[in-house]
Amino acid sequence: MSQDRENLLAVFIENRAALQSYLVRQFGSVNLAEDITQETWLRVASRKLSEHIGNPRAYVFRIAKNLGTDIRRRQAMGIEVQAEQEIVEQVPAHGIDPARSAQFNNELQRLVQVVAHLPPRCRHIFILCRVEGLNHQEIAEQLNISKSTVVSQMVKAMQRIEQAME
Repeated sequence: MSQDRENLLAVFIENRAALQSYLVRQFGSVNLAEDITQETWLRVASRKLSEHIGNPRAYVFRIAKNLGTDIRRRQAMGIEVQAEQEIVEQVPAHGIDPARSAQFNNELQRLVQVVAHLPPRCRHIFILCRVEGLNHQEIAEQLNISKSTVVSQMVKAMQRIEQAME
């Protein structure tokens, strides 16, 4: 390891607490300051030094400040959000409420039952089209039937499903 890199890492270690305090003041979050400090360490440790750094302490603080500024920019663009754990715990979970979820499950079960009671050929074509994503021509080729037969079977399946789901 080069002498400059050793000096830079030593400066980081000596100033870690001061750096973290500075970042908390700059960005208003202990968690964010810890993240930036860790990222700063990674940047400093992996840095390939090609020239002598005149003021290693200022260099380390500048890396940290730039990282924090980049994070704030991404946050402003809605790319990522960081908050204190207490705040995160107060945010309600996103998702479907239980009543709506139960309704969807009931409808899905009804649909599965209706499809299960379709005539075998009609059911097979419906599953190939709607579940496996094949188009009418691909189904016709796979089953060795005409495309118009596939279309008529799909119409039949959709009509029965629509009637049963009303």
